[in-house]
Amino acid sequence: MVFYHNIDPVLLKIAGFEIRYYGLIIVLSLILAYFMLPYLAKKKKINLSKDKAENLLFYATLSGLIGARLFIVFIYYPSYYLSNPLEIFKIWKGGVSFHGALLFGIIAVYLFCKKHKLKFLEIMDLLIIPTALGFALGRIGNFLNGELYGRITTFPWAVKFPAAEGFRHPSQLYESAKNFLIFFTLLFLNKKKHKPGFLLAVFLIMYSVLRFFIEFVREPEIYIGFLTMGQVLNILMFIAGIYLLKKLNWREMHSRQTQI
Repeated sequence: MVFYHNIDPVLLKIAGFEIRYYGLIIVLSLILAYFMLPYLAKKKKINLSKDKAENLLFYATLSGLIGARLFIVFIYYPSYYLSNPLEIFKIWKGGVSFHGALLFGIIAVYLFCKKHKLKFLEIMDLLIIPTALGFALGRIGNFLNGELYGRITTFPWAVKFPAAEGFRHPSQLYESAKNFLIFFTLLFLNKKKHKPGFLLAVFLIMYSVLRFFIEFVREPEIYIGFLTMGQVLNILMFIAGIYLLKKLNWREMHSRQTQI
């Protein structure tokens, strides 16, 4: 049984102003992160006040949004945007990258932690949990918008999107399920004792591996050889996660040897 996507992404129109489901989901994600971050910090006995958590979320979100757009402009479609520079600022027309958002968000957190004398890996382990939840909710927003759909399929749960030919994989929902799985895994691991940076490494590894395989059913945007751009970026993300995990294990081994 296939599903015909006829969902209106606009919830309300007031005096020419649109309130979209996607926008509400983003706001909800930020609200959840605002409450989760101080709570998680308190549980881990990390000194992160509500004011600092609020500022951290603001700078990480703003930097993530800028990075998400810059990746689309300079990594995915540089020739188009360099030929049409005014289009760079029309973010409402679509075009943001998860990998760009993550990279620039992490850079913002690092600079924030350095300025406020916070431990970067400790803070990232806290922030990555609501981040995973936010990405899970965001992909539901992509589905409601009828964007970022998958490839043509004959699977019984295929979806007919208005802007696409044929019946498609609801890859947005696959990605949402993947991100929920990561979120609950991180929540579980957060109860255990671990080295700072461990949850960040787990996120990088889990996300990159699962997203790599989901790319096979997503509608590809750009190929680099026989891999999609997303798969190439996921390989780099996986390498970063493994490197961080090995570095944490090396530090732990070195610490034990020093104690001996």
